[in-house]
Amino acid sequence: MAQQRTTLRQHLRYRFDNLVAGGTTVLIGWLALACLAVVVPASAVLVWADRKAPATPSGRLQAVWVSVGQTLKIGGAVGSPVYVLTSVLLALVALLFVSTLVSLITTGIDQRIRSLRLGHSTVLETGHTIVLGWSDQIFPVIGELVAANANKRRAAIAVLAPMDKVEMEQGIATRITDPGTTRIICRTGSTTDPAVLSRVSPRTAKSVLVLAPDGEAGDAHVVKTLLALDAAASPDREAVVVAAVRDARHHRTAQLAAGPRGHVLCVDHIVARLLVQTALQPGLSLVYQELLDFEGDEFYTATAEDLAGRTFGEALLSFTTSSVVGLLRADGAVDLNPEPNSTIDVSDRIIVITRDDDTAVRGDASSFVDEDAIVTAEPGTSVAERLLLLGWNRRAPLIVEQLDQYVPPGTVLDVVAQGDDATICDAVRGVPAQGHLEVAFRSGDITDPRVLAKLDVPSYDGVIVIGDTALPTHPRREPQTESNADDRTLVTLLHLRAIGGAAHEELALTTEMSDDGNRLLAPARAGADFIVSGRLISLLMAQISESGYLATVFEELFTAEGSEFHLKPVRDYVRLDREVTFATAVESARRRGECAVGYRQRRSVTTAPDYGVTINPDKSRPVRFDSGDWLIVLAES
Repeated sequence: MAQQRTTLRQHLRYRFDNLVAGGTTVLIGWLALACLAVVVPASAVLVWADRKAPATPSGRLQAVWVSVGQTLKIGGAVGSPVYVLTSVLLALVALLFVSTLVSLITTGIDQRIRSLRLGHSTVLETGHTIVLGWSDQIFPVIGELVAANANKRRAAIAVLAPMDKVEMEQGIATRITDPGTTRIICRTGSTTDPAVLSRVSPRTAKSVLVLAPDGEAGDAHVVKTLLALDAAASPDREAVVVAAVRDARHHRTAQLAAGPRGHVLCVDHIVARLLVQTALQPGLSLVYQELLDFEGDEFYTATAEDLAGRTFGEALLSFTTSSVVGLLRADGAVDLNPEPNSTIDVSDRIIVITRDDDTAVRGDASSFVDEDAIVTAEPGTSVAERLLLLGWNRRAPLIVEQLDQYVPPGTVLDVVAQGDDATICDAVRGVPAQGHLEVAFRSGDITDPRVLAKLDVPSYDGVIVIGDTALPTHPRREPQTESNADDRTLVTLLHLRAIGGAAHEELALTTEMSDDGNRLLAPARAGADFIVSGRLISLLMAQISESGYLATVFEELFTAEGSEFHLKPVRDYVRLDREVTFATAVESARRRGECAVGYRQRRSVTTAPDYGVTINPDKSRPVRFDSGDWLIVLAES
């Protein structure tokens, strides 16, 4: 019986499907018959059940007709046959036009809702920021842009990516819980199609950030997006364009696609340079972390009109609550830490580190200098060190190259990685070298505690741990993704912590990771040096998008030539037996041709939320330093 009911149900459904497939005319006919089959008998029942209905059969038939006409909205008029037919015809025509009008309005509204949901409408904004593409970098980028817009009444960020609009909005809302005065607008579409790019109005934007999608073809996608952007925007566009590529081999190509006014960051170069600088100066990554996000102090420019004709050395003490670090010339050239006797031109701008763009206020701090507290010490000489590099990836040759530029002759670098010996040795031999660095390689799995135990890790002056992605030539391992490399790094750090604990020593560790979420899981002491490539590049892109000249500033900071940040013993600058103002440290650094911008106190490394790092302190505030404290200065290498 159940089988018969199922068969009957299937049969009826099949007949209904055929009915619907017959077309609009057939469907209307059957619907009309179905309505009459229900309405006519029901109207007859109503009339015959009504006590006030006419007594004669003809009268009751007329009443039935009136009820049917009112129910079906065809009038139900009575009279001569011509009159009745004409009224029915007019009612049907009116019904047709009204139904068509309602259908058109409903279809239009539905299409508009679908268009809005799909994110295909055009963004009509001016002076907004555009983010093209979608990756894990999207959240720190938007977070930093929101922080940068905190003091603005109205700001907008337009995101274009080949993803569902609602999905993007929900993802951003989950991570960016308080956008403040910034409106975040999402649009769906390909970032490599110039016609689609017009949806976010690149012609009227203030800045455009191009994110590389995950995967091997990410850099190629960035190049194609930059070409599409050039086609979609006007030739004389004023928007600052910032992009990032992962592989150093694609940097030149992307820069050509970005044009002379575009800025392309190379993740490999920047991460390698910062890893090396931090390995040689522990704590430096925390300084950059403070400078690159918009929550603390960062780079801004101030007018130099009232300082015109004076020297850069005088400008260092001309701001009480801002730290002067360089000059932005009228032609756009950046001069970081120029000679103290360099003359400031009226068209120059002063590059300062300060809380916000409206806090670079003039204030003479020279009266706070304590001449008796200034120490004159000879600069220390660099000594050869023993360094350990754990892991190997495509950035490793760049790390070796950068180390060779920074370290004094005689420095030894031991490399331990699981890979093909000959391939890694060939890669090391292919690095342009100055002969300062002696490199030795041994094969081993850095996640194996037995391998690490044989290294005598505490005897090294510094240890660099990088994502260990296998070389394709290794027969026993498949190439690892960056996410898997982070997992292996976490295991390695766990073993290193055990080694340091057993030796009762704090290892000088500098660690590279790709995901900031994994950094929170790292088994390392508070304030340890982590270079998180994804977050670092996101911060740099956000900073440059707000001020294009910062691309030149960061380029100089991350190279061995020119000036960069150093952590130097504070005892070489000021006396330790008394409280001194930071203005005194600034004046002492000025006499050495350096710009002091902050300090790090050893006693606060593990207790303070900023790990003892203070950037841009008030120059009038007294501080008591200890022998283990460092002064943060901008100086030549």
